[in-house]
Amino acid sequence: MSISLLRLGSVAATVCVLALAACSSKPALRVPVEDRGRAAQSAPVPSPVPVPSIDASKSAAVAVVDPNAGKPGYYSVKQGDTLIRIGLESGQSYRDIARWNALENPNRIEIGQVLRVVPPEDAVASKPVSVAKVTSTALPPAPAATPPAKVASAAPAPAPAATGASAAIEDDISFAWPAKGEVLDGFDETKNRKGVDIGGASGDAVWAAADGKVVYADSGLRGYGKLIILKHNNLYLTAYAHNQSLLVKEDQVVKKGQKIAEMGNTDSDRVKLHFEVRKQGKPVDPSKYLPAR
Repeated sequence: MSISLLRLGSVAATVCVLALAACSSKPALRVPVEDRGRAAQSAPVPSPVPVPSIDASKSAAVAVVDPNAGKPGYYSVKQGDTLIRIGLESGQSYRDIARWNALENPNRIEIGQVLRVVPPEDAVASKPVSVAKVTSTALPPAPAATPPAKVASAAPAPAPAATGASAAIEDDISFAWPAKGEVLDGFDETKNRKGVDIGGASGDAVWAAADGKVVYADSGLRGYGKLIILKHNNLYLTAYAHNQSLLVKEDQVVKKGQKIAEMGNTDSDRVKLHFEVRKQGKPVDPSKYLPAR
């Protein structure tokens, strides 16, 4: 009896061992576990939305506009301008313009720069004068018998008349032909011919068309070659271009008919004198100012 029990126990133990072995042979089911640390490292990080960079210095910059821009008597520099050309166009000496604008280097001007092209005295004189009112309030009342005489002496009416008279005198100027050759091309605004071209031979005399002062004598203005500019008064300039040689210097005073240059072909396709008359800087037809031949 005891032997049977032992066998049964042995069989039961064997069955249990087999059952356990069978269970251990099946693949174990695992619940997926999320590794948050690795996921965070491997997941692509979205790129930030690009924000336009702003240069504070540029965004804060404000275009500075010269208060004199566009006013009479002032000129805004354009591409290709030189002080010599501005002087010719405004009827002034380039040296005067440099002085009026305190330019340390007359050869260095910038596009958009505003330059005074009239004497400062003219600008001051054109402004309303309020000194008379201040003076009148400071003076004691005049006696009843004397007001007419004082009013007459203080009247500003003669000033415009004097200004007009001086302008008429300056406008009444007599020009002479600057060379003896024939006219090759006449003045024509539509074709941008700003003067007359006078033919001749190399070395022919070039004469001053009227009394004046040399405000330019050099070859720094493109298209004009060796050039002389004479200032005759506050209204008129004359220009003499393409010369072979210059016989006068800047600031020299010359007389009408004085030989100032010799004809040539500098910056030109042939020997000729290009002659311009400018009234307040604007080119005018020289034939209207020169005597008939």
